[in-house]
Amino acid sequence: GTLAMTTGPNLPTPLPTKLRELSCADDYDPNSMPVERARTIIRQFLTPITATERVHIRAALGRTLATDIVSPIDVPGHDNSAMDGWAVRFADLARGAETTLTRIGESFAGKPFAGSIGAGETVRIYTGGVVPPGADSVVMQERATATATGVRIEAGALSKAGQNRRFAGEDLKAGETVFRAGQALYPAEIGMLASLGINEISVYRRLRVAFFSTGDELVAIGTPLAAGQIYDSNRYTIHGMLTRLGFDAVDMGVVRDVPEDLEQAFKAAAASADVVITSGGVSVGEADFVKVLLDKLGEVVFWKIAMKPGRPLAYGRVGGAHFFGLPGNPVSVMVTFYQFVREALLHLAGRRDIEPLPMLRATLSAPIRKVPGRTEFQRAILTRDADGGASVRTTGDQGSGILSSMSRANCFVVLGADVGNVDAGASVEVQLLDGLN
Repeated sequence: GTLAMTTGPNLPTPLPTKLRELSCADDYDPNSMPVERARTIIRQFLTPITATERVHIRAALGRTLATDIVSPIDVPGHDNSAMDGWAVRFADLARGAETTLTRIGESFAGKPFAGSIGAGETVRIYTGGVVPPGADSVVMQERATATATGVRIEAGALSKAGQNRRFAGEDLKAGETVFRAGQALYPAEIGMLASLGINEISVYRRLRVAFFSTGDELVAIGTPLAAGQIYDSNRYTIHGMLTRLGFDAVDMGVVRDVPEDLEQAFKAAAASADVVITSGGVSVGEADFVKVLLDKLGEVVFWKIAMKPGRPLAYGRVGGAHFFGLPGNPVSVMVTFYQFVREALLHLAGRRDIEPLPMLRATLSAPIRKVPGRTEFQRAILTRDADGGASVRTTGDQGSGILSSMSRANCFVVLGADVGNVDAGASVEVQLLDGLN
């Protein structure tokens, strides 16, 4: 684990000096980097993209706002009724007795009553209807009885003025900041934009991520397997994780363990993308040309993260692109992506509302064996008990090649570096795999 430094025409954007200082830092150990320290270091070198584009709000789902959104109008734009009933003046209602008022018109949503309400008068009003001038409250229709010329209001139908009335600007006032730059847009936000009459917005361009797998044993799906060969599942997993997050995913296929091929792939990926992700080729092995190439093309800290699974992980730069070298094992690819790459990519994409994976505590239903020294992310299944509590059990064999364990899992049991064996009945920290955006 060394810190490789190169300068030259292939490095238009060298990593900040801080990276060069890491090897001198007291707690810098490239062979056993604690999980939180690794996250912190990655974050230091992430500069969000700034290029923007205009899109219609129909095309904005999952995109990231590039500017603050300020409400151009009051929402609602007028005082209106929260229910079907009768618009009244609270002062007209008798205390502790029934009140009869004269009906002078109706106010529908979108078709207001034209006049104003005077003493002893009322207007039939429907949900969303503009409250007429003079009226200050709405009596729900269940507390009133219509007569030929008016309405009888029950005693005690209203306890105070202003009841059942939505005020202009109650939701949003004109000039109020509704959303901040860096916020992701989901259905509720898009509906809000439409309610403000906004149909086009400025968003950050999509982050472009190029990825490829390395390894002579990998075969494309659709091809028969020869002895010692395996299908390359990692590219499909990575493509799914990137697409789900709303990034442009550029699949560059399988690259053989040949230095010329790998160099060409790295150069092409770095020239066309913001981030380059590889799977395989960053662990210790005779055929690992990736490290040598990155010494030549970029600046990289190679980490052996103090975690299981996913110990081999590389981060740095190749050309002008960020680089993440993920392990080759399928489970390790997903674990390292969720623990390190996901948040880094969201930050690069301009997101400022990044939430880590949801965490909660649950009761362990079967014991877990663990050796202290590394943070472990055990694939597990969380279930709700009849009494509303949460219990969790692992998916069984935690081998890093067992991809079915990720398919069955809906969470990770996170066991800190200092934790050893854990007994059934213990309370453990659980990281949910739902809501990964």
